[in-house]
Amino acid sequence: MTILKRSLPIWLAFGFVLAGAAVHGAITQRWSVFAPNVERTERMHAVALKFADAEVTDVPHDVPLKERSIATSRRYFSASQNVSAMISVISGVPGAVSTHTPDVCYTGTGYKMTFGPKREKVTMPDGKTAMFFVADFEKRKATEVERLRVRWAWTADGTWDAPDFARFQYMKASELYKLYIVTALAESPTGDRIEDAEPTRQFVRDAFAQYAQAFANAPTTTTP
Repeated sequence: MTILKRSLPIWLAFGFVLAGAAVHGAITQRWSVFAPNVERTERMHAVALKFADAEVTDVPHDVPLKERSIATSRRYFSASQNVSAMISVISGVPGAVSTHTPDVCYTGTGYKMTFGPKREKVTMPDGKTAMFFVADFEKRKATEVERLRVRWAWTADGTWDAPDFARFQYMKASELYKLYIVTALAESPTGDRIEDAEPTRQFVRDAFAQYAQAFANAPTTTTP
C-alpha cells in the first residue's frame, strides 16, 4: 500500500503528460494525413487583387511558418487611390495556421502595438460580411517611424471569421487559410487613432471578397 501511495503521483503526472500530448497532437493533426484541396490552394495563392490602378509585386514573405503550411505575399500600390498595402495568405493544417498571430509576431520583431487587437467587420460587395482582427503597430528606426495597420482572419469554408480561440475553432477542419492585410499608417497629429480613408476601406473589402471568391472558385467581381 505504501509503495502504491508513493507511485500514485508519478502515475498521475504521467497520465497528464499523455493527455496533454494527445490533445496537442489532435490540434496540430500530427498523426493525421494532410490532404489539402490542391486546386483551391493554388487558386488562393494565385490571387492578385484587382483594385483600381494598383501595381502588384510578388515579395518574399516574412510570415513565420510551421510544418505543413505555405505562404504567399504580394505588395500593392495604387497611385490614383493613394493606397499602399501588402497581402499575405497562409494555408495548411489548422494547428499550424491558427497560431502566430500578428499581436505576437510583430511585437517579437521590434514593433510596439499601439492599438488592438480589436474585432471588426466589413460588408463585402456581395452583401456578405467578413469578420477580422485589427491592430496598429509602430517601429522606431534611426531616421523614421514605421507605422502599420494589420488585419487578419481565417476561413475553412469561405467565410472570413475572427474567433477568440482559432486553434480550437478550426481543430477539425481539413485545411485552414489565414489572410493578412497590412496597410501603411500616417502619423497622427493629435495622437488619436487615425481612421482609414475610404480607398483603404474599399481595398480591405475587395481583398476579403476576392479571396472568398477564389475559395469558392467564383468569378472575380470588382467594385466600380
